[in-house]
Amino acid sequence: MQDINIITMFWDAGAMVKLVMLLLLFFSVYSWFIVFRKQILYKKVRNESENFLDTFWNSKDLSEAYQLAETIQTCPEAAIFRSGYTELQKIGRKGSNEAEATLEMQAAGMANLKRILQKTVSMESSHLGKSLPFLATTGSATPFIGLFGTVWGIMTSFREIGIRGSASLAVVAPGISEALVATAAGLAVAIPAVIFYNYYSSQLSDIENNMENFSADFLNLVERDLISRR
Repeated sequence: MQDINIITMFWDAGAMVKLVMLLLLFFSVYSWFIVFRKQILYKKVRNESENFLDTFWNSKDLSEAYQLAETIQTCPEAAIFRSGYTELQKIGRKGSNEAEATLEMQAAGMANLKRILQKTVSMESSHLGKSLPFLATTGSATPFIGLFGTVWGIMTSFREIGIRGSASLAVVAPGISEALVATAAGLAVAIPAVIFYNYYSSQLSDIENNMENFSADFLNLVERDLISRR
């Protein structure tokens, strides 16, 4: 019984099958690069978010929390707070310049603040979810790419049969086995990509929920402060 030698099969395969295998190799390498990169990123996000939220709710005032937020670049809640605090400073300067800070002005300021927070949440979500669509594309496309290589290889094998005029197992088996390697490779690339895409999509959904909750809490905090000043 002969052992399966992937390298030998690759070199013995036709040009099209080789191209398919190289394409699958690219998808595989880049997918695993994304997987390890996201693992490091999301772990850092979780740790920094936990530390920032603990410090934020224990801060004496917003300026103290802002000093910490400026030192944290990965935490999405810190980015949301920085954008919200900057907008609050603008609102405060506008209110101090105009003698009459009416309720309409305060309402307009809160509306602007809400839009800024929503925009930041969207930007942070887009940043954290970057490259995940490639995993989805890999999971859905590579099985078909591998299947294409297999079909092409089988077509080549049958062409060889016609040229040689022999349909013996010794003639058919090597070409078909080489062709089937492309399908196996496509599945080997696709399965981890699908698993990790679902895994990181779930983590991203949790992070997005945390961002939305923090944004809502920050808005409530500002609204309570405005009400207490009336």
